Amino acid sequence: MKKIKKRSACPISFSLDFLGDKWTLLIVRDILLNNKNTFGEFLQSAEGIATNVLTDRLKMLETEGFIMKYPVPGKARVAYCLAERGIALIPIIMEMAIWGVSENNTEIKKELTAALKNDKEAVLSGLAKKHLAMYEQRKESRIEPDQVNV
Repeated sequence: MKKIKKRSACPISFSLDFLGDKWTLLIVRDILLNNKNTFGEFLQSAEGIATNVLTDRLKMLETEGFIMKYPVPGKARVAYCLAERGIALIPIIMEMAIWGVSENNTEIKKELTAALKNDKEAVLSGLAKKHLAMYEQRKESRIEPDQVNV
């Protein structure tokens, strides 16, 4: 599992220690914006993450409390949702999306970007409420990190 090293007391450095890896942020993005929550769904993302890297990042995100693993009802597999610590990343992810759209002139997530420009606080609040509700609903069936492998 990717080890998180605290390099200094600087808050930006501390943030980068957790979020400086692109795969970490892309997994959070996929849960947040693309409604992906299983290993197979993450593998299908356009960026092409390797299975060993995905396994490592999922373990790290779960161990650090950004995501939570839960069983998929009726199936012999697990899924992931944002935990409270991951939900706290929503404003950061959205600011990165706004900046990326402005610098890349992309049409991807055009409606979301327009909504963010129109009423950012309402969009952030709505996303946070949605993911907090999912987390609360699944918390009872949570799988502890040492119970099942990815």
